[in-house]
Amino acid sequence: LFFQIEMQAVQNPPQGQQQAAAAPPVQQAELLPLVAALTNSEQREAALLDLSKKREIFTDLAPVLWHSYGTLSSLLQEICSIYPALSPPSLTAHASNRVCNALALLQCVASHSETRGLFLAAHIPLYLYPFLATSSKQRPFEYLRLTSLGVIGALVKHDDSDVINFLLQTEIIPLALRIMESGSELSKTVATFIVQKVVLDELGLNYICATAERFYAVSTVLQNMVQSLVEQPSVRLLKHIVRCYLRLSDNLRAREALRQCLPEPLRDDTFGQALEGDQTVKKWLQQLLYNVSTPGGAGAEGVQLGGH
Repeated sequence: LFFQIEMQAVQNPPQGQQQAAAAPPVQQAELLPLVAALTNSEQREAALLDLSKKREIFTDLAPVLWHSYGTLSSLLQEICSIYPALSPPSLTAHASNRVCNALALLQCVASHSETRGLFLAAHIPLYLYPFLATSSKQRPFEYLRLTSLGVIGALVKHDDSDVINFLLQTEIIPLALRIMESGSELSKTVATFIVQKVVLDELGLNYICATAERFYAVSTVLQNMVQSLVEQPSVRLLKHIVRCYLRLSDNLRAREALRQCLPEPLRDDTFGQALEGDQTVKKWLQQLLYNVSTPGGAGAEGVQLGGH
C-alpha cells in the first residue's frame, strides 16, 4: 500500500512542482528541507514538530507533502509504529505527541482541495480508525483520539458527498457514536460534529434512517448526551446535538419516531438559560419542536425505518 500511495503521489509531479514554486522563496527555502527531513529517521521527529507548529504559515504544505516522494510513507510509518501500544494500552505521552504531530500534517492534506480526493482514494483515513476504536481514558490516548477526529473533521467540513460516501462505507458512524458516549467533552463535540455533517448530506441521512437499528443507535446516543448535559451544560456540544436532531426530523419516518423519543429536556425550558445568547441554536430547537409536533408536514420523504 505504501508503494501504491507513492505512485499516486508522483502521478502528477509537475502539479506538485508548480505548487512548491508558487510559494514565496523564503517560505519555500524553509519548507522543502523540513519535508525532506521526514524521510530521514534521525531527523523525522524534529521535522514533525517543526512542521506541525508552522503548518498554518506554509500555504502549500499539503501539496508539497503529497507530491514529495517518500513523505506519505514516512507519516504512515509513524502511525503504524504505535499500533502495538494500543492493546494492551501502553502508549506514552512522548509517543502520542509524536504521532499526533504526524496526524496534524495529515489533517493539512485532508483539508486541501487538491489533495483531499487523493487522500480518500488512498484510503488513508483507515489508518486512523484503530486510534478511534481505543477506549483508554489516559491522556495520551485521549489526545490521540482527538487529533484523529480532527483529521476526519477536516474531511467532512467541506460538504463533499464523496467524503460522506467513503466514511459510510468504512463504518465511521459506530466509531463516532462510541466516542460521543464515553469521550471527553471536546472529543464528544468533534465526534458529534462529524455525525452532524454526515446526516446533513442526503446520502448520510438516508443511510441512518434506512433501518430502525441505525436510527435508534444514533438517537439513543444523542438522548443520553442530552441527559448528561442537564447536569453539566455545554452550549458548544448542545449546538451539534440539536442540529443532528433537526436534520433527522427532515425524514418523515424519523420524525414520527422522534415524537416518541425526543428527550424531555429539549421539549421543556431546561436549556433556556444556557441558550440565551445563541439565537441560532434557539431557532434550530424551535424548528425541531415544531417539526415533531406537526403531523406530516414538509420535509424529505422518509425511508422506511423497519428492516435491515
